Amino acid sequence: MDMIQNFNVIKVIVTDLDGTLLKPNHRISDYTKSVFKTLHQNGYLIIVATGRHHLDAMAILDTLDFPVYLVSSNGARIHTPQRELLFSFDLESDLVKKALNVEIDPEITVVLFKENVWQTNKLSEKLNSFQADLKYLPELVDYKSLEDFSAIKIFFAHENQEKLIVLKDAILANNADTLHHAFSLPTCLEFMDKSIDKCFAIEKVLQNEGFTMSQAVAFGDGFNDLQMLSKAGKGLIMKNAPQTLKDVLPQLEIIDSNADDGVATFLSQYFIKNKTSLIN
Repeated sequence: MDMIQNFNVIKVIVTDLDGTLLKPNHRISDYTKSVFKTLHQNGYLIIVATGRHHLDAMAILDTLDFPVYLVSSNGARIHTPQRELLFSFDLESDLVKKALNVEIDPEITVVLFKENVWQTNKLSEKLNSFQADLKYLPELVDYKSLEDFSAIKIFFAHENQEKLIVLKDAILANNADTLHHAFSLPTCLEFMDKSIDKCFAIEKVLQNEGFTMSQAVAFGDGFNDLQMLSKAGKGLIMKNAPQTLKDVLPQLEIIDSNADDGVATFLSQYFIKNKTSLIN
């Protein structure tokens, strides 16, 4: 079947941020903004689904002049285009405390995503660099004396992925029934409630708007995108995604990298230049 014909039922555009929609400088290019504005004007629903905290992501979406649903913290928060909270889910304090009750390499950065701050065992300029404007502030804490461990999600970072894999296995050994994990980047390990992921939240948005996953095209580059990529009517993987993700989803097409505006280039080619055959 011709590729164009495969897209005539698509009504929803879903995209990750880091490594996908954002350039390597963590910004959305003017070209990408113009493509998405045209898509909105032509009636497409747009959903951004990210591992970022909502305050962090909203600072990016505030640069857009068209409405966007926001799925943040890998599905633990949903905000409407009007920034109204549609859904929220937090990990209970005892559950998080139990997850952290393992041997953690002191070189690993540990972060608890809270509603207004992120609590960490060490300040990281690299993590701060993901925010062009620091809207979501870090708070240095001593986890040994912390009383409230409740969090939106648990986050670990280290340049050596092998250390994160060892930590992942240690945490899941006693928490596999309540938590699931995802590598948003090879250097970033995240834990969420077993019932929460991006696809779960996206389906809530689609139900609210009267659509299904079969009517969505989804773009991503990380393992926290795996479910939405595999369940979407059309899933597309970024060229810059790790080979391990490409190997897990060999049936999916690979498009240009985020550095080359791969998402916008693809959408422009198949959803704008050919819009007379795609938009009813």
